[in-house]
Amino acid sequence: MKESIIVLGTRGIPNVPGGVESHCQSLYPLLVKKYDLDITVTARKPYVPYSESVYEGVKLKALPTVTNKSLEAPLHSLLASFYAIKEGTDIVHVHAIGSGLVIPLLRLFGKKVIFTHHSQNYDHQKWGKLAKFILRLGEKWAMKYSSEVIVISDFMQNLMNEKYGRSDTHLIFNGVNPPQLPIQSKINDYLSKFDLKPRDYIIAVGRFSQEKGLDVLLEAYKLSGIKKKLVLVGDSDHVTEYSYKLKNEAREMDNVVLTGFLSGEELHSIFSQADTFVLPSFSEGLPIALLEAMSFSLPAIVSDIPANKAVHLPEHCYFKCGDSQDLANMLIAGIGQPLVSYAEYLKYYDWNLISEQTFNVYQQAIMKK
Repeated sequence: MKESIIVLGTRGIPNVPGGVESHCQSLYPLLVKKYDLDITVTARKPYVPYSESVYEGVKLKALPTVTNKSLEAPLHSLLASFYAIKEGTDIVHVHAIGSGLVIPLLRLFGKKVIFTHHSQNYDHQKWGKLAKFILRLGEKWAMKYSSEVIVISDFMQNLMNEKYGRSDTHLIFNGVNPPQLPIQSKINDYLSKFDLKPRDYIIAVGRFSQEKGLDVLLEAYKLSGIKKKLVLVGDSDHVTEYSYKLKNEAREMDNVVLTGFLSGEELHSIFSQADTFVLPSFSEGLPIALLEAMSFSLPAIVSDIPANKAVHLPEHCYFKCGDSQDLANMLIAGIGQPLVSYAEYLKYYDWNLISEQTFNVYQQAIMKK
């Protein structure tokens, strides 16, 4: 019998900005193709143009939610849970701790639940006390009630064992796809759109929210006096005081380029021609943007938070988190360096390996009573 799986906790696929979304877009088509699974990814209606669709064999189902940063994920996850219960699915795969609150309900109705812990979202500065409490509760219930738990870094694996005594988690990394670049003329067109020249700009990619530390990068760039452009790829899902202030500050600075959200060929083209990649985050799970930068062999400068250190880059790649002067010094020293081969690092982040490991977790869950 073909096993059926419903996925919740993501805004949707394809081409919806976000680390969890990128993860799901890469993983589930492979699982369908390699193991003939019946997989449905639930999406949030404000972020996708469809009610029902299919993407590379993966069924897509959009459900309503509110566009409120605190309530959006829990309410959508609750609706998605009712949908999973009604559909009689074998397995529910839940992503991110904001959706962890619904796991006891799913288990009550006899569902096998796989939970993937992507990030300690309650560390993000944007959340208030109530939201942080809910996120911590989501993490606690996910660890207590999930049939199987997947973590994406050894740091997270050790932490879940220390905090909750969950010693049976499965370490399965995030993945990165090999670079797929268009022909050179199209790359040139994408660069021209933003008035960029090859190897003449620094790039940072991420959502415009406090935990990504882009304000620290702007300050460091100002302190450095570097003439190469700084390109910020991304935006915010909802306008916030932080995102509004960040964009205004960027627009007032010389040589800072705001591209908005990019995907596909355009994103890869802008990535591939950069001089240096910077990730100034205060909080991450396992940063997909960093893995993508590594796939393009870009020299990387990243904050020294545990999630970034878990990638095990050379020590000289890390700056003190939140320290704009330290980052400025590293920018001055780091620009103009040759491309880097990360082949030994990237072999651990192969989607074919990740899909096989995930399928094995599904099998373990099904075999449990």
